[in-house]
Amino acid sequence: MLDVIRKKKDSVVIKAVFIIIVLSFIGTIFLVWGKGDEGMGRSTGYAAKVDRTVISLEAFQNAYQNMTETYRQIFGGNFTPELEKQLNLRQQVIDRLIDSTLIMKAAKSQGVTVSKEDISAAIAAMPAFQQNGSFDFSLYQQMLKANRITPEAYEESKKRELLIDKTRKAVMDKVTISDDEALKQFHKEQDKLELSYVSFAAADVAGEVKLSDADLQDFLTKNAEKFRTPEKVALSWFVLENASQTHAQPVTAEEQKTFYDKNMDRYLDKDNAPIPYEQVKERVKADAVRQKASKALYEKAADTLFQNIKSGDLALVAGKLGAKIQDTPLFSATTAPAALAGETALIKKAFELKQGELGGPVETVKGIYIFKVKEKKAAELPPLAQVRATVEQQVRAIKAAELAKQKAVEAQKALAAGGAGLKLQATPAFGYNAKGDLPGIGSSKPLMEKAFELTTASAAASEPILVGNRWYAVRLKQRIAAPQTDFTPRKDEIKKRMLPAKQEETLRNWLKELRSKAKIVINPALTAANQ
Repeated sequence: MLDVIRKKKDSVVIKAVFIIIVLSFIGTIFLVWGKGDEGMGRSTGYAAKVDRTVISLEAFQNAYQNMTETYRQIFGGNFTPELEKQLNLRQQVIDRLIDSTLIMKAAKSQGVTVSKEDISAAIAAMPAFQQNGSFDFSLYQQMLKANRITPEAYEESKKRELLIDKTRKAVMDKVTISDDEALKQFHKEQDKLELSYVSFAAADVAGEVKLSDADLQDFLTKNAEKFRTPEKVALSWFVLENASQTHAQPVTAEEQKTFYDKNMDRYLDKDNAPIPYEQVKERVKADAVRQKASKALYEKAADTLFQNIKSGDLALVAGKLGAKIQDTPLFSATTAPAALAGETALIKKAFELKQGELGGPVETVKGIYIFKVKEKKAAELPPLAQVRATVEQQVRAIKAAELAKQKAVEAQKALAAGGAGLKLQATPAFGYNAKGDLPGIGSSKPLMEKAFELTTASAAASEPILVGNRWYAVRLKQRIAAPQTDFTPRKDEIKKRMLPAKQEETLRNWLKELRSKAKIVINPALTAANQ
């Protein structure tokens, strides 16, 4: 431990430590783990490479585990694998590691340093290491030991953390808000606008859409999978019910006992303990008889079918088994007739066979099925005449939406030239609101932002904006400016509010520039794991 902190050891009262793992501070340790410019971490595998610096898989796994644990504490039982994928945690972790590496390189090139006193003060100020508001050296040691971290390693990680923070702060501290920026924000917040606009929706222009057979056929061909009819089969079939054969299949006492021994889990009491054989003897006998009958019936059905399968004569097989044949109309795999509802094994087998083939035996809870594929119809794209109404409806909707946008684009150009010939509507005066609620138009944050960028010199928007299902071409009708005298007393407060967002934007752009100048390689295995 650093000398400055060691001096406090004897002045702190040591208390029992009940928390074994402290996650509130451990993340930054692994986010920038390791020593030296040539590697972040100690394992040979790499998560990413930033110029000559290698971010190890060990560093990635440590940071990833820490981040997942943080989210697990935030979301509790709601932190599911699906949510983890949605949050894209692996990408978040690798991005932070890369950014940290880039910032460390920038800190070195810019001569940013932190002293031992800075590190000591930062560690001593952490609540996790304090008792009664004062730094507790024993608690500090116990916390690190519980997490298998040496003081030297933790102090090195804290040094890196402080270097990163100091470098980031240096970038952000250079950011200022000019009077012009503050004045622009003041007018955005305080001015009132009136807009002139014209709008177009697909429903407004649908009647103008002209469709040819070529248009419809082209759409049908390009969207064949949406209109293709599914494969269908029609069956002739019969079923042999197991219960009808039970009287002809006696079982011996030995067979009963063997059946019980193999199926003991069928005969459990309320505590899930096996019920003695003698107490369930009659149940066992009935079950054994039923199983033996089912097996014998299946074997008989199979033998009869296989002896006559080449004939393709289902009536012959049914006659020998004393069964009655039933027929189905054509049906798809998802629209089975009521008589075969739920018989997924039978239906699956039917779609595997060719027309005219016999199939089976297929055993289900209802019995043993034998069938013939009497007709099989391949999936096909229906002719246009058969689906014309549906195709026309869909094509008209698409063309109408395109026409509405086209008219809005033309109207926006006309508004830029003055708007002559357009039948314009106007909003009442309104102020800026973050929700984007525009009177007479609806809710649109993009349009709200665009509207307050308009000026007398540049009154028309550059392009129309879609609000709901309607395109709007807009032009500034009037801007009622707030009194300039109101700006001066509010200037400092506006600058203060604007500064954090501009600082964050500046930092993002700075990091983006660092990335653009660096050679960054990410392990493909990590990228694949994000899918």
